[in-house]
Amino acid sequence: MGASTPHGLAKESPRLAKRVSEIATCSRREADEWIENGWVSVDGEVITRLGARVNPKARIEIKDAADKHPSESVTILFNKPSHPVVAGSAGERDDAVALIRPDNLWAEDGTIFRFQARHLRGLALAGKLDADEGGLLVFTQEGSVARRLTGRDARLEKEYHVHIEGELSSAGLERLRHGLSLDKVKLLRAQVSWLNEQKLRFVLHESRKRQIQGMCEQVGLRVTEIKRVRIGSVSLGKLAVGQWRYLRADERF
Repeated sequence: MGASTPHGLAKESPRLAKRVSEIATCSRREADEWIENGWVSVDGEVITRLGARVNPKARIEIKDAADKHPSESVTILFNKPSHPVVAGSAGERDDAVALIRPDNLWAEDGTIFRFQARHLRGLALAGKLDADEGGLLVFTQEGSVARRLTGRDARLEKEYHVHIEGELSSAGLERLRHGLSLDKVKLLRAQVSWLNEQKLRFVLHESRKRQIQGMCEQVGLRVTEIKRVRIGSVSLGKLAVGQWRYLRADERF
């Protein structure tokens, strides 16, 4: 068991993980993993408690094992039902702790990963869905993946299958593809086509809040269900509703 953080430290004393990440030029997630594994000592004493604070002048040593240990950074795909998953006083939660558990890992996940608690640490949701929307959610520990999905210049295609009610003329279909605005901002050109008599396929290059609902309202349609099935080249495939899988090595955002 690691030694406790020294008593009497000022509240502003840095966390050990922050100091380790600065010294070793590693991520905070990696620093936490090294601390948990007992590879970090402070003034000669091993510290294994996450969240421990240290004196800024403390002597911090990191065992060689840390450099030799490959850190797994994971990205996870979750098929969200088209209704709130976890409801409560705070409303719906699209967070990893609520959704990613060993019991709902897709049985056909064929990756090399085996679920570990550290896969949830620093796992960020990249691209939300509204409470009444379902389909592909992406959680990632990789900052580069998060930036490609949610950054200011993110332009990855997002494909949605949309159940609608109402009549849509050929002119209305052309308006959905180009010429509409939301909140006085002109929308980018979209790909819109029929999947069947009650379902449309939307491919968008932007992510405006309730964009599809607003587009459909302007051409006299009512949306009854939205499902995101693809982001970039990564699709839901056969992933069951309410289950998740790891991003495969051959998949890239």
